[in-house]
Amino acid sequence: MAKYILKSCCACGSLRTGTIISGVTAILLSIIGIIIVLAVRVDIKTVVFDWLPKWAVQVIIVLNLVMTIILSTVMIIGVVRRNWYMMIPWIVLGGMLAIGLLVSILYNSIVFYIDGDNLNGTLWLVLGLISFFVYCYMWYVSFSYFANLREESERGAYSKDPFRRQRI
Repeated sequence: MAKYILKSCCACGSLRTGTIISGVTAILLSIIGIIIVLAVRVDIKTVVFDWLPKWAVQVIIVLNLVMTIILSTVMIIGVVRRNWYMMIPWIVLGGMLAIGLLVSILYNSIVFYIDGDNLNGTLWLVLGLISFFVYCYMWYVSFSYFANLREESERGAYSKDPFRRQRI
């Protein structure tokens, strides 16, 4: 097994439980995000495609959130069935989202600082980095469980020692 894989979630829970919590949290936050995008009057812009109309940006965001719900559901099913192949899309998506989250946090805080709104810039930076580190930790919990499942399946049925005592 890899050298830097976690053994537990938050030092007291199993990696399986932490992975399920990560998936359920992603589903809940995506549902809340869809409700906010569709129900609240917020000026949503993209960084690169700032010429897109508001309805197109809303459609893109809602599609991304729906894909997150689908991939999180597939991951939860993979955890329950102990099938590491079903976890791969969520692990890959999580890595890409972490990079996007960090870029978004830094971009928004820099824009606030440039506009002279130091309070909002600082809030975006501090709260955004806290959420980034929590997100990365929960992704790492899921990745550790994924790595454990993959390593178990690669060992095969004859090399497993399920009932042997460890010698001290």
